[in-house]
Amino acid sequence: MTMTALDTLQIDTGDHPEITVIWLHGLGASGHDFEPVVPELAFGKGRPVRFIFPHAPDMPVTVNGGMVMPAWYDILAMDIDRKVDEPQLKVSARAVARLIEQERDRGVASENIIIGGFSQGGAVAYELALSYPERLGGLFALSTYYATAETIELSEPNRELPVFIGHGRFDPIVPESLGQAAKTQLESQGFQPEFHSYGMDHSLCLEEIRDLDSFLERCREQ
Repeated sequence: MTMTALDTLQIDTGDHPEITVIWLHGLGASGHDFEPVVPELAFGKGRPVRFIFPHAPDMPVTVNGGMVMPAWYDILAMDIDRKVDEPQLKVSARAVARLIEQERDRGVASENIIIGGFSQGGAVAYELALSYPERLGGLFALSTYYATAETIELSEPNRELPVFIGHGRFDPIVPESLGQAAKTQLESQGFQPEFHSYGMDHSLCLEEIRDLDSFLERCREQ
């Protein structure tokens, strides 16, 4: 199972960026979903940063009656453990890994590449960042779950990767308990994630953007 090269939206906040943030959207959305967040981040104003927002391919999604929509993988059942098409998730992770390789070819060091995602995109971000063979800069997981916690092949260079988890307390799509479970799973694997809870549903809020901004700054300082 392979995936063709991903289409992306790229935003550079200045000339010759040496830092890249790759941000994956959720089910049914597109790379444009979080484009409006970029101007809100002080992180991208103090230095040139390249933001890459990949667009997921269209595929049928079982829990939505087989409707074709942008998706990183199929969701087979909306149970508490999120039965997902794990092989397809890993294919998506490999496709995004090729974007990391492209950035490295452009001169961005791997430790200056930060991976993140929202909902479905966050599940792919977990798999990609924690298994990537070279040291990365950080991982942020928003309103999501750690779908491959039991099968992931953890990367030794990323064993101390900074991890930011943000979740809405009133999320009806991905319950906050799944975000908390991800924190517990990560801790059992030796990570020290930071968990942030917000009074919102399945979305982003200004407080979360501010906290994420601070996290990105800390990743850069390491």
